[in-house]
Amino acid sequence: MVNKIKILLVLFMLCICGCATVPVGENIATYSIGGVTYYPLATLCDLRGVTMQYDPLTRIASLAKDQQRSTLRVGDALVLVNDNVLRLNNPVDIWQGAIAVPRQYKEQVFDILFRKDVLAHRRAGIGKIKLNKVVIDPGHGGTDPGAIGKSGLREKDINLDIAKRLSSLLKAEGVQTMLTRSTDKFVPLSTRVSIANRAKADLFISIHSNAARSRALCGFEVFYVAPSVSDSKRAMLTARTTALNLKDADFASNSQELKTIIWDMIYTNSRAESIELSRSLCKIMDSSIDADILGVKNARFQVLKGITMPGALIEVGFVSNLHEERLLKTSAYREKLAVGILEGIRDYSQEMALVEMASK
Repeated sequence: MVNKIKILLVLFMLCICGCATVPVGENIATYSIGGVTYYPLATLCDLRGVTMQYDPLTRIASLAKDQQRSTLRVGDALVLVNDNVLRLNNPVDIWQGAIAVPRQYKEQVFDILFRKDVLAHRRAGIGKIKLNKVVIDPGHGGTDPGAIGKSGLREKDINLDIAKRLSSLLKAEGVQTMLTRSTDKFVPLSTRVSIANRAKADLFISIHSNAARSRALCGFEVFYVAPSVSDSKRAMLTARTTALNLKDADFASNSQELKTIIWDMIYTNSRAESIELSRSLCKIMDSSIDADILGVKNARFQVLKGITMPGALIEVGFVSNLHEERLLKTSAYREKLAVGILEGIRDYSQEMALVEMASK
């Protein structure tokens, strides 16, 4: 418990600054051709370690990395990806003497085909996730569809799909998982909280999709429980209803006052760790998805107020934004989000391990 309090103090000093609102971190120049965003192909190849061969007579470029290949031709909207045809909405073009590819090609080929091994190497380099159990909460469900996009895309479906993908990724890492819902059914917020608390998990992740009146608003953001939520009041209620079950704990007294004090310390520590988790998720996503990172924020969400472990509520994107709605429809982008969340959890667990070592 003493070490936990030390960790708390360190985390509040380090984490309260949050995560800034910044675009994706590769700093690639973009061009607007006919109102469409284009990227310089040579720059993309350099950043991802992709070999490019270009024949100026046929105007055909051949890309390769490991076992992955793609072939495209300037002026054509049809490209080959591992011998499969992909039809782009806009053709490959030339800008200032260099080949430029539309944003769709970057997202559907470079960000997936030439990105997976980068994430795999990063996972291998960082090490195992130092957590035993994670509760994953797919927001909404059943009679509660959540936000609905212009095309009819329902938030509840997005949330459940990403949650299942994240669960599979965590299990592959040896981490136990529990979903508050695994099918399209309505689960009350209080029940979700009870499921999480009974599981005695190390972490709670609630997955949501956002919406706004302005269709221009887009991006990824993470919430932790607001400072205005009283730890003391939560502690008093929890002390009356929940057993402590602390490992290696030996108390001379088991009074209600003592339980309240301990729960107050646990909640305070959990908030600090939740901030660190939120920062890790933002940091990793900044280099994993081509979207604005709206940053770490606090809120009085019921699921965050009720849980007794560190947790965060993730808004993966805006279904009200036409571009993000199109992305969220695709299994490839949902997989990318699940992998990014996995890597954020890994980063958080490694940071916690380092802080705990430093406090001993």
